[in-house]
Amino acid sequence: MKRHADLLITALAPAIWGSTYVVTTLMLPADYPLTMAMLRALPAGLLLLLLVRQLPRGRWWARIFLLGALNFSLFWAMLFVAAYRLPGGVAATLGAIQPLFVILLARLALGSPIRPLALLGSMAGMLGVALLVLTPQATLDPLGVAAGLAGAASMALGTVLSRRWQPPTTALTFTAWQLVAGGLLLLPAALLLEPEPPSMDALNVAGIAYLGLIGAALTYIIWFRGVARLEPAAVSSLGFLSPLSAVVLGWLLLEQSLSPAQLLGMAIVVGSVWLSQLPQPSPAAALPAARP
Repeated sequence: MKRHADLLITALAPAIWGSTYVVTTLMLPADYPLTMAMLRALPAGLLLLLLVRQLPRGRWWARIFLLGALNFSLFWAMLFVAAYRLPGGVAATLGAIQPLFVILLARLALGSPIRPLALLGSMAGMLGVALLVLTPQATLDPLGVAAGLAGAASMALGTVLSRRWQPPTTALTFTAWQLVAGGLLLLPAALLLEPEPPSMDALNVAGIAYLGLIGAALTYIIWFRGVARLEPAAVSSLGFLSPLSAVVLGWLLLEQSLSPAQLLGMAIVVGSVWLSQLPQPSPAAALPAARP
């Protein structure tokens, strides 16, 4: 029962992340990906830091900046590059390979066993996401494909290392440290690579506030809590709920239609998440009992 509660709570994070696409489309200025990513991370991180009033110590400074780069700076930068150079369906499908990366990296870094059900669930989830978001007109750009794979690998490694390096503090403080680190790393890139953003109206400010406080601070507190309590493969498979949530919100708020293939993709995504959570029987339990 406790594990089920942890799964349901952790699943809230990717479900909320699915709203990022709608909020970005309706509320944010276009063509400022690094600036918007920095504004999403840094103010929310500083606000949380004021609440916790605690800084890393010793080797945790290096770890926090590495995790901030993997989970926020590099991941969000590559995500935006892929989104700009690829159709949304292709970018989302490339991002869906993250659970496979997590399974492999967890085996290498944590010694976690590769569970066949989790592996099957990850591959089924990729198929479901492809049915949800891919279109026949989708085209491939080599740089965009590389960015999509790099972003998935970055978040996967950040998830595994967040599990391996259990912080000597709460999930709230852990999230605050990483948001500040990720935002500080994005700041020079935004200033050097993008023009000065236009003046923000009330709608833009509300969109940034939502993405920072809800889409970053709250959701990553939930996410890192789940990473600390659940196995990495189980947590990463919940990420399939993000494109599912995005499609549902697009249908509800943007009046986008749903095709039969998308409805099938929804069912496959839900099934893949369920399959990835099933316990794998131990080899001893799988063998019939020997007769005396």
